[in-house]
Amino acid sequence: TFCDEGTGMFRELYNSILEGAFCMNKQKIYDFLHSQNIPFEITEHKAVYNMAELAEIPLPHPEADAKNLFIRDDKRRSYYLLTVFGEKRVDLKAFRREHGMRPLTFASAEDLEALLGLYPGAVTPLGLLNDAACRVKLFIDRDLADGLVGVHPNDNTATIWLRTADLIRIVREHGNEVELAEF
Repeated sequence: TFCDEGTGMFRELYNSILEGAFCMNKQKIYDFLHSQNIPFEITEHKAVYNMAELAEIPLPHPEADAKNLFIRDDKRRSYYLLTVFGEKRVDLKAFRREHGMRPLTFASAEDLEALLGLYPGAVTPLGLLNDAACRVKLFIDRDLADGLVGVHPNDNTATIWLRTADLIRIVREHGNEVELAEF
């Protein structure tokens, strides 16, 4: 159950890790990144549900911390994940106009679970690896493009730090669209 754009090698590795399960949990994300020889650092922490809670935790790379917004258009036809530098505010109306989209709103917890196998507080670009139909397009903040990015490993009790270029590569190899954007 992969997007047609996914590569054969990626599909084989992904299937071997999933072992018949649909969703990649935290450990499966770690195993997958190791299998791809992607260097990453793990920061385990209490469960966090928003950026204010995360700000209370000492992080090794605060300059790379990202927040993720799961949004959809008003007709529920298109879904997007916006990964932006943690302190930035996102103007959805301006973003919509810049990208020629229909009106946008936050997707529901039900959509989040159905499409990405995630729950509120654990939204992450790594959840796109659970997007079997590749329905979600990822937009990454250009300010995060050239270095590290901190994202949850499909669970809000940890943050992993990896190169943004590696994150973009694995999401594209899975078959989801990825675009760098100004926020």
